Amino acid sequence: MSTLFDPAIVGLVILLLLGLAARSPLVATAAALLLVIRLTRLDFLLPILARRGVELGLLFLTLAMLVPFARGTVHVRDIVRSLSTVTGLVALAGGALATLLNGRGLDMLARHSEMIIALIAGSIVGIVVWGGIPVGPLMAAGLAYLMLEIVNLVQRHH
Repeated sequence: MSTLFDPAIVGLVILLLLGLAARSPLVATAAALLLVIRLTRLDFLLPILARRGVELGLLFLTLAMLVPFARGTVHVRDIVRSLSTVTGLVALAGGALATLLNGRGLDMLARHSEMIIALIAGSIVGIVVWGGIPVGPLMAAGLAYLMLEIVNLVQRHH
């Protein structure tokens, strides 16, 4: 049985508090749900979430993004018109680069899960110092991946 001083419980409480402080309801809700799972002996769900959680989350995100197509509010002519402007082409490149970085960031988080607390703390700094809007740890991980690659490149050339 999990106790309140179990390191996993303490870590989840810290993540919950950081999520609340960072105004990141997704992080706060996820930490709260995992706390409930740990404290109610539903630990058998953790391996399932570890294996399929990101996949299910991305499925729901993709579904939400494709709703305008399902509703018929976006047509082929809209897509062609969008891609024939500089703004549309830059958005296309930005979307492609973001998904590449998100994937690399996700791989990095899988290898270094301890980074999540620093990513959330960084989100708090961004909110407080620059008035930013937290979009989630995946994009933050993607940007962290890019910055680490740049740091590694600079270090190799010195």
